[in-house]
Amino acid sequence: MSISHAPPDSSETDISETSHLNAAEPTALGPTPVSTPTPAPAPDLEPIVPTSSRRTRVPRWLRRTTGPVLLLALWQLLSSTGVLTADVLASPGRIAQVAGDLISDGSLTSAMTTSLQRVAGGLLLGALIGTGLALVSGLFRIGEDIVDAPVQMLRTVPFVGLIPLFIIWFGIGEAPKIAIITLGVTFPLYLNVYAGIRGVDAQLIEAGESLGLSRWGLVRHVILPGALPGAMTGLRYSLGISWLALVFAEQVNADSGIGFLMVQARDFLRTDVIVVCLIVYAFLGLLADFIVRSLERLLLQWRPTFTGR
Repeated sequence: MSISHAPPDSSETDISETSHLNAAEPTALGPTPVSTPTPAPAPDLEPIVPTSSRRTRVPRWLRRTTGPVLLLALWQLLSSTGVLTADVLASPGRIAQVAGDLISDGSLTSAMTTSLQRVAGGLLLGALIGTGLALVSGLFRIGEDIVDAPVQMLRTVPFVGLIPLFIIWFGIGEAPKIAIITLGVTFPLYLNVYAGIRGVDAQLIEAGESLGLSRWGLVRHVILPGALPGAMTGLRYSLGISWLALVFAEQVNADSGIGFLMVQARDFLRTDVIVVCLIVYAFLGLLADFIVRSLERLLLQWRPTFTGR
């Protein structure tokens, strides 16, 4: 048996020695410099602007008045060209003149005051009745069993059809007129407040109970704030229906109010006076809706919502 004493491969020795020398000893030219990459310049950042902000801003009041102004211009054009005759519909200029005459002699101001008093009385009574019934029905199951079914039955009956009964019951004075408005206001408020109460998240109720809130504390701090958006919506509906009910109420045995002016104008075929009264109804309704929307923004500041783009 022979043992080979051959020298190791010279290539492996050279590689190992060279790597050892490169790692341990510097070369004659000195250590190899390490090149550090130059950082690229940071790009210029531009703020992101929503698409809606890039468009030319037009005042909102101007945009909201564009539609009515165009409608008035078209109306005046049709009246001037004879497409709309005066016996069918008076021109805007004639209506403005008649409105000025009614204001100057005090008849329109007196009629508006009387109508506002009727709406205020009916709205107050309807709000108290509708909200009270909704609280009883929404907070208590026994209240729902007793109250909800009769209210659902009565709300399907047209309140205009009850005018003859109200006249028999209350006479021909102010009581039947206020009763009609009250009936028209009650049901929208009841439905929306009841839906708002029953729409409160059950987890919020559980969280309030875990924090030790009493039943009245839950109602005050959880249920009523949660039902407030629905109540505001119901109030807006009720205001619109109150003006509609006022139109019917003031055309039945009325001797004052905007509806009384309309009945007189109908008897004398005065379309200009009728249109003036309708415009007054529209502006009073718009004013009432603006007040409720302002109240809604004030009371619901805690609820961020989408406002459109």
